[in-house]
Amino acid sequence: MNNTQPSSVAFFILQGLGSLGEKRMVLFVIFLLAYTIILGGNSMIIYLVRTDPKLGSPMYFFLHHLSFVDMVYTTVTIPNMLSGFLTDLKTVSFPGCFLQMYCFIHMATTGRALLTVMAYDRYVAICNPLRYTTVMTRPVRLLLIVGAWTFGAFFTLPAITMATQRSYCGPNVVRHCWCDPSSLRVLVCGDTQVENMVSLSSAVISLLTTGLLILISYILIVMAIAKMGTTQRLKAFTTCVAHLTVVSISYTSASFVYISYRVGNISPEVRIIVSVLYSVLTPFLNPMIYSLRNKELRDAIKRAFCPHTDILPQGCKTLNIMSWHKTH
Repeated sequence: MNNTQPSSVAFFILQGLGSLGEKRMVLFVIFLLAYTIILGGNSMIIYLVRTDPKLGSPMYFFLHHLSFVDMVYTTVTIPNMLSGFLTDLKTVSFPGCFLQMYCFIHMATTGRALLTVMAYDRYVAICNPLRYTTVMTRPVRLLLIVGAWTFGAFFTLPAITMATQRSYCGPNVVRHCWCDPSSLRVLVCGDTQVENMVSLSSAVISLLTTGLLILISYILIVMAIAKMGTTQRLKAFTTCVAHLTVVSISYTSASFVYISYRVGNISPEVRIIVSVLYSVLTPFLNPMIYSLRNKELRDAIKRAFCPHTDILPQGCKTLNIMSWHKTH
């Protein structure tokens, strides 16, 4: 069958986790709460970085872009998944399905590229502190951001373009909560070996490229820290611990997703749950990790909630990201 033949499928049915029955409402509440925290926490980081002059360093500039990517990344999938928990039949149009797929993969890849940029920022700050301000100028920061988004598009477009050119002749039931590439590919009329290779190659290369660059950055950082005194080592480690924690969570969870899709005896429901947890976990934890591990960000939260006070009230002194979520 011709690869460019128009598809006979006008829409797709997202099966999701419909087999869980009444447990879907429990999942609905859990993921609604998680999505609310994701939007609230990441919005707060974006607001603080854009309004607090003390958060004008390149590190926070990159962090607030990462928060924006996390918000878009989860907004592409979670609202659709939540509506699927409330209905027995969740459909998505043919163009809407591929748009969702593109945005999901693009945001995931761009997020890893931004983590790589942030690793480079930490490398310059620790290994070349005297040149930090001259290296990380605003034009350079903007160039790195554009590079991260371009990197995401470069590794997303080939597989998505090939997928849109294929014919889908039914059944049109996608065994996932959103238009997942692997779940959609099994609905193609014809052989998908080329698409499988392109999709897997793009995912692995993007994952390994960013992972290797981050690893090199931290090897150089560790070598520089080893030559410092105890006080300097502690300070340098403190500036890296939040980013290193986020990187570890992101790449570990991504590895579990790729492994789950390559192991044949794993049930579709388990694959879906692993994918959902992966898509939610990092955006959910990012604001908490950075606010709890970063004193400057904690101080910015205090200033935002207790403005125009020279001596902060006791309640503001103990305010942190966790209490912010409880009150909002």
